[in-house]
Amino acid sequence: QDYYGKRLQKSADLKTNACITLARPLPKMVRDALENVHEEVVARYYGCGLVIPECLTLCRILDLGSGSGRDCYLLSQMVGECGHVTGIDMTEGQVWHGARASPRPPSIPPPPFPSSSQVEVAKKHIAYHMDKFGYKKPNVEFLQGYMEKLSDAGLADESYDIVISNCVINLAPDKRAVLREAYRVLKPGGEMYFSDVYANQRLSESVRKHRVLWGECLAGALYWRDLYSIAEEVGFSPPCLVTASPITISDKELEDIIGDCRFVSATFRLFKVPGGSRAGPGQVIYNGGIVGHERELVFDANFTFKEGEVVDVDAEMAAILRSSRFAEEFLIRAGGSNTATPQGCC
Repeated sequence: QDYYGKRLQKSADLKTNACITLARPLPKMVRDALENVHEEVVARYYGCGLVIPECLTLCRILDLGSGSGRDCYLLSQMVGECGHVTGIDMTEGQVWHGARASPRPPSIPPPPFPSSSQVEVAKKHIAYHMDKFGYKKPNVEFLQGYMEKLSDAGLADESYDIVISNCVINLAPDKRAVLREAYRVLKPGGEMYFSDVYANQRLSESVRKHRVLWGECLAGALYWRDLYSIAEEVGFSPPCLVTASPITISDKELEDIIGDCRFVSATFRLFKVPGGSRAGPGQVIYNGGIVGHERELVFDANFTFKEGEVVDVDAEMAAILRSSRFAEEFLIRAGGSNTATPQGCC
C-alpha cells in the first residue's frame, strides 16, 4: 500500500525491470486499444507481462491487483459493451507523495497529475473511457479489497470466465489463498491468465524481509516449482507456460542482497477443468475463428495451433480445450499422443 500508493508515482520510479518487462511485442489489436486509454492511467501502470488472453467477447473478467486500471480498460474494449470487467486493488484513500512538512521548492515542477491512490486513478476515468469506447453504460467497476479475500468484496462463486493478474501475486504473502479465491470465483472451464515474477530457488530470509525488494516484486517471488504444486493442490490444471523473460536489476545494493538468485517474469495460464472433461489424449483442429488470431493461435510455449492443421494433444490439453471458452473454436476428437511436455519458466 505504501510503495504503490505513495512512493511510486510513475513506472520510471522503479529500481528493476520486474514490473515493466514484456516477453514479446504488443499485438496490433492491443496497441490500438492502448491508444484509447487515458495517459494518467498508462503513466501509473506497473506490470510484468501482457495479460490479454484470446477469445474475450462477452466474457466476465476479474483483474487481481488492477492498480490504475490500464489492463481493465484494455479488456473493456476486448469484451465489448455487453461483457464486464472488475478490477480489485488494495490501495485506497487520498495520498500525497513527497514531504509534508515543507512546501514544494519553486524550482521543482509539480507532477503531471495530482498524486492519488491507484484505485482512485482508475475510478475517476471511467466516464472518459466509456465515452471514448462509445458505450452507453460502464462495463467496468473498481473495488478496494484484497485478492486473498475476494468474498469480503462481495465476489460470488463461479461468477467470472477469466481471472487475470499482472505482476501482483508476488506481493501477497499467502499465494495459496490467492489461487484458492481465483479458483472459487471462476466458472467451470474458466481460466486464470497471469504474469508474475518467479525465482530459480527459494529465497533467503534477508531477501524476503527487504521492504524495497518486496515493493519491486522480487522478495515475494515464488520458487517456480512451487507454483505447480500449489496449482494442483487448489484444483487447477497443470500450469501452461506462455512466455518468460529474465529480470535485470539496476541497483548495486539490491544486487548484493540478492546474490546468486535469478528471477524471471513469466506468464502462465491455469484452467478450472471439470472432472468429467478428462477423456484421454486427442487430435484438435483450430477453425481460425478467434479475432486477431485467425491464422494461428499461440496457446502456450508447447502448443501453437494453425488454422486447419491437425495437432496431437495430451489428455490435459484436450480437457482444457473441451471444457473452456475455446471449445467452439476447435474440432476435437479422440486419439493422439498422451505425452506431456511440461516446461519450467526458469
